[in-house]
Amino acid sequence: MSKPIIILSIESSCDDTAAAIIKDGKLLANIIANQDVHRQYGGVVPELASRAHQQNIIPVVDNAVKKAGINKAEISAIAFTRGPGLMGSLLVGTSFAKSFAMGLNVPLIEVNHMQGHVLAHFISESANPESKIPNTITPAFPFLCLTVSGGHTQIVLVKDYFDMSVIGETIDDAAGEAFDKAAKIMNLPYPGGPLIDKYAKLGNAKRFKFTKPHIEGLNFSFSGLKTGFMNFINTEVSKNPNFVTENLNDICASIQQTIIDILMSKLKVAASQTNIKQIAIAGGVSANSQLRSTLYQMENELDWQVFIPDFAYCTDNAAMIAITGYFKYLQNDFTTQATTPLARYAL
Repeated sequence: MSKPIIILSIESSCDDTAAAIIKDGKLLANIIANQDVHRQYGGVVPELASRAHQQNIIPVVDNAVKKAGINKAEISAIAFTRGPGLMGSLLVGTSFAKSFAMGLNVPLIEVNHMQGHVLAHFISESANPESKIPNTITPAFPFLCLTVSGGHTQIVLVKDYFDMSVIGETIDDAAGEAFDKAAKIMNLPYPGGPLIDKYAKLGNAKRFKFTKPHIEGLNFSFSGLKTGFMNFINTEVSKNPNFVTENLNDICASIQQTIIDILMSKLKVAASQTNIKQIAIAGGVSANSQLRSTLYQMENELDWQVFIPDFAYCTDNAAMIAITGYFKYLQNDFTTQATTPLARYAL
């Protein structure tokens, strides 16, 4: 009987310290430590993030090993996020992964964070019958993946696990950043994206109209929308100081619908041009309830087959790094102790 392949993964690209363990492609543990310290600053403070990673990484890894019910001597390889992300945060995860791999004398696997988001669709349930993770229906190659987060907005053509090409991306700001900036303009606490989603459910998305950019091809732009939204709020507040409070639900619904319309318009063009009907989403913004429901609506209207990851795998997590590391392990795709993190790391 062959020895099982057990991958320990580390994710530390931004403000969440995460570790996961996959055994023969099945998820055994997925542990995340969040950093609440950033709420008071209205956004992630890189120096504070890296310090928190240093405090969290050993307890998180230890928790993952214990939850998976394995011995660290059984680990086949260590996978880690090399980038893109905050350099200080990446340094903590990379350094720990390299040291742990050296101590265990096992291979080291570098993972592109955005590739991990795409391959989150291939995370399988644990062999543990008590697992709460549902069975996963995975997309067939080729498929299109709309990856939307605070730092990235891309349409990725996925031909295989490691054959991906970006066919459309933002030329300035990301969709997630537009959500958070809009929330900040309305004085909503950080992170504002989930709050906009929450209030939008109670609002009228047709109440307010915001300008949509006209960008050629499959690329996106959100900087103009952010500026237009800020000017709109400032103008209305100058006339009525209570404007945001009195119209919060409708404002949130309207700005959210505008962002989703921008995303969907490009995705529909990409699907038409490539003649691909297997459509997936990934990244933190893919947790947005309106985006998810809109995609399911498109599934019926355009005969798409839509794939949306479980909420646990939308935001940054180590399970997506582990499954990517597992596929790389099968191809003997390892890196060396000379590897350094990359704040910018093209897919």
